[in-house]
Amino acid sequence: MRAHWGETLMGFVVLAFAGIFLAYALGVTGRSSTGSYEISARFGEAGGIQPGAKVTVSGVKVGAVSSVTIDPKTYMAVIRLSVDESVKLPSDSTAKITSDGLLGGNHITIMPGGAADDLKPGGEVANTQGAVDLFGLIGQVMRPKSDAAPAAASSAAPAPKAATDLPEM
Repeated sequence: MRAHWGETLMGFVVLAFAGIFLAYALGVTGRSSTGSYEISARFGEAGGIQPGAKVTVSGVKVGAVSSVTIDPKTYMAVIRLSVDESVKLPSDSTAKITSDGLLGGNHITIMPGGAADDLKPGGEVANTQGAVDLFGLIGQVMRPKSDAAPAAASSAAPAPKAATDLPEM
């Protein structure tokens, strides 16, 4: 009978540690009990951004991407952002998709503007910059366009004759 009470007690201890771990994890990831409001932004290039990606202002996490959809009329990516209610963003702020590094994921950086009025819940960020295709840029530098090569060759001076073709003295 004592073995059963010991197992029951150990089960309660495990559940208590699981609850403490869950509370710690929610606090660290920023999904605490503070409220948030949603705004949206439209991008021409979403760069593979996923729901749950962080939203930062001046390098500080202030929210997360809640959804990514496409507008069927304009074919632009519509990204909904959940921003902490304590952060008031000016209405002329700019949202930009940036990379976490060469191999890292993408996140959204918001650069506050100088307007006196703030974005309201459900509002839209008017100024956006889509993701930059880093590997495409590297490819353009490594392999320049082939159109420039023939033009350069035709404008070059004719090649000098070989030494054997020169007249004798």
